[in-house]
Amino acid sequence: MNVDDAPSRGTGRPRASSPAAAAHRRTLLRAGLTGAAALAAGLAFDASPASAVPAAPHHRPGTPSQALRALDAGNHRWRTNSERHPHESPAVRQALTSGQHPFAVVLGCVDSRVPPELVFDQGLGDLLTVRSAGEVLDEAVLGSVAYGVLELAVPLVVVLGHQSCGAVRAAVEAEESGERLPERIQYLADRISPAIDHTKDGDARVDATIDAQIRLVRSRLAAEPDLAARVTSGQLAVVGARYELTTQRVHPVS
Repeated sequence: MNVDDAPSRGTGRPRASSPAAAAHRRTLLRAGLTGAAALAAGLAFDASPASAVPAAPHHRPGTPSQALRALDAGNHRWRTNSERHPHESPAVRQALTSGQHPFAVVLGCVDSRVPPELVFDQGLGDLLTVRSAGEVLDEAVLGSVAYGVLELAVPLVVVLGHQSCGAVRAAVEAEESGERLPERIQYLADRISPAIDHTKDGDARVDATIDAQIRLVRSRLAAEPDLAARVTSGQLAVVGARYELTTQRVHPVS
């Protein structure tokens, strides 16, 4: 997997009416969802003193490249049947009651064959996972990814597609046949359809569209102003990747 950190322009988020109100809102959100240990040491982007942040329960990669190496190593363990199932001990579980320090956000498909914690051999507190069919990006998914980056200082976002994606196939076949899918599934198809690769046919079209959808979602995330600012500063990488069901390997999609 390679870091792909080219930022794009996008539309900003609504801002609080004053700096004091913004600070109060952020304090409430962080206290309510993650407690005092919301940021890993050295990755904080607010003015909180380092002494106020408890130590992480176990080592966390602190840079995009370190996070990528950790995921690569975990996927190697997975596909070679040498999983460690890390960070599941009672001590880790107890430590995590006071806060979380995930080192990557993985936006993946809902497919039951591609659980990120397994294919990357990670444990409790390691990954913030967001899953939607075909990695479809809507406001709730975008907000969930942004939460990991803006509130937890996660240094890496991975858009993880996979071989034989049923949601992508449904979108391709619906466009080809002109048939309307059930309403909620049509919603997914409509959001995948811009990625459909019309240069290929049959199964090759489906396969190419899987990669195109990964690229499209990655570029949309990288275009978000708050995320793009962190990419530019080197604090964040947003990358695309694909999981092959036949080999269990995750590889980059650039």
